[in-house]
Amino acid sequence: MPENTSTEKEKPRIGVFICHCGSNIGGFVDVKAVTEYASTLPDVAYAADNLYTCAEDGLNNIKDSIKEHNLDRVIVSSCTPRTHAPLFQRTCEAAGVNKYMFTFVNIREHCSWVHMKEKEKATQKAKDLVRMGVARARFLEPQEETKVDVTPTALVVGGGVSGMTAALSLANMGFPVHLVEKDEELGGFVKNLHGLMMTTKSANETIKPLIDKVNAHKNITQHLNSHVASVEGFIGNYDISIGGDGAEAKEVKVGTIIVATGAVPLVPEGLFGYKEHPNVITSTEFEELCNKKELPKLKSVAFIQCVGARGQKVSYCSRVCCNVAIKSAINIAENRDNMLGVTEEKAAETGEVVEEPAAEKKAEEEGSDRRRRRRGRGRGDEDEAGEEAAPSSGVEVTVFNRDVMSYGVEHELEFNKAREKRVKFVRYLPDNLPKVSVKDGKLEVGYFHETLKMERTMPVDLVILSTPLVAQPDAATLSQLLKVPLGQDGFFQEAHVKLRPVDFATDGVYVCGTCRGPADISEAVSQAAAAASRASIPLANGFVQAEALTSIVDETKCTGCGTCVETCPYSALRKNEEGITEVIVAACKGCGCCGATCPEGAITMTHYTDQQLLAEAKAALEEV
Repeated sequence: MPENTSTEKEKPRIGVFICHCGSNIGGFVDVKAVTEYASTLPDVAYAADNLYTCAEDGLNNIKDSIKEHNLDRVIVSSCTPRTHAPLFQRTCEAAGVNKYMFTFVNIREHCSWVHMKEKEKATQKAKDLVRMGVARARFLEPQEETKVDVTPTALVVGGGVSGMTAALSLANMGFPVHLVEKDEELGGFVKNLHGLMMTTKSANETIKPLIDKVNAHKNITQHLNSHVASVEGFIGNYDISIGGDGAEAKEVKVGTIIVATGAVPLVPEGLFGYKEHPNVITSTEFEELCNKKELPKLKSVAFIQCVGARGQKVSYCSRVCCNVAIKSAINIAENRDNMLGVTEEKAAETGEVVEEPAAEKKAEEEGSDRRRRRRGRGRGDEDEAGEEAAPSSGVEVTVFNRDVMSYGVEHELEFNKAREKRVKFVRYLPDNLPKVSVKDGKLEVGYFHETLKMERTMPVDLVILSTPLVAQPDAATLSQLLKVPLGQDGFFQEAHVKLRPVDFATDGVYVCGTCRGPADISEAVSQAAAAASRASIPLANGFVQAEALTSIVDETKCTGCGTCVETCPYSALRKNEEGITEVIVAACKGCGCCGATCPEGAITMTHYTDQQLLAEAKAALEEV
């Protein structure tokens, strides 16, 4: 690409706009002094400061200045380019300047925020950063973005609640969807549960309407007992091979992909007597026993929280475990659905009397009473009131916890309801974990009472271990196929937790549900809707416009060694028929790995040329 020679006839006319950003920058940097300095730099035709450059008057100032001073390059010196660069680029385009003739200089995160107590030095550093930006701007070149056609079909991997929600959302928009599920039926992990939060319906009753809609939708093609065998291509043009149990692989072409493979509960091998004592089970196994109506008759139940989490087996808090335990504790306390003791069928056979749970008081059903807070008791500390009276079911329920993670208003109200139902919450510390043992044939839990500072024991009929959700065992395989990253805990990692929470860094691939981390059903559904919305944009447009931040291969220098092909993290390079490397523009993210590793120096980067970067580096070393 030809370089800007900066001749007198083509001399750049650069406009520099310095932002106060309220007090974020203006409180620690002398913005007026930086603006005056910018106006003295070579090729700067206009410099101005704004209170908020991203506000409407600031944007109008940029557009008006471009026309008035005939600016062909624009520099905005303000806050993070991650959130504001697209806004300023659109503003430049609206005034007739190519968006790639814009440069962002970050003097908030890189200057004012890190030098809050050194105003003079912060001001000097801001001048240095602006000088560097101007030096690079002199060599900017207009770029053209490439349009790539998109196949208007989507692939959703995972048939749980989030996967079905995403598939149904896309199908309702009119797009064909291939839904791949490794099990023989839809429903995911939820179909194993007995009950859900905030509803009296069973889990299967709750998700059945969703499954029925997916089964009946003409735009959804289901691939059960199947998995993604291979993935080739890039956004808009993915070639997917779907394999099944002994069946011939099916080849499909899709434009976007949503990953919704879910998570699995941790098996607490070697913890708290699991597998050693038959009446020590996990919360998932408890749900399955409730489904089968196989719970024994109980008088005392103990939940132990954070089993395997927060440093035992995994480092993180699984977030949803406390709410699940609270839900189950309330169900036991209310003997909901006659889940305890003999069933009505067995009672008819044996002649036993099945006691109905006591009727709820009307006051407990009113919203105002549900919001009562028990004063004088810390969260997670033992609720001594639980020893005064048993729950309506006659079963003593105790939740041993490090602390209670009942986030959100509704979950907080459920926590309060559990305490009103005489469920006891006993806090333990990591240094004094509860101990599960058998004495005289009776299961018991030993624990250290933090308030009384003494060891205590509690005989129980059943111990329920709350274990965290962990990543699917095959998550690493799928991540390699899709060229998307996993986080340190094995879950899929989004591009940015706040700015792009359902996107991957790889364009065209999106994520939702518990495969990106522990979440409850309402959160998974929200993420699925968001992922479907994001995935539908290129499908609806029919094309994607790739940024012109790509690598360029000089075919006269390339020897076809393939080093760059192996290095590229986005699979954006391949060899053509002549054995020379070529760039897949739609997949390239302009990271520069290929250029850095090319032994022949045959690869350069658009918008970040050596000339631009060297000019910026030399300007950093100039004496003012």
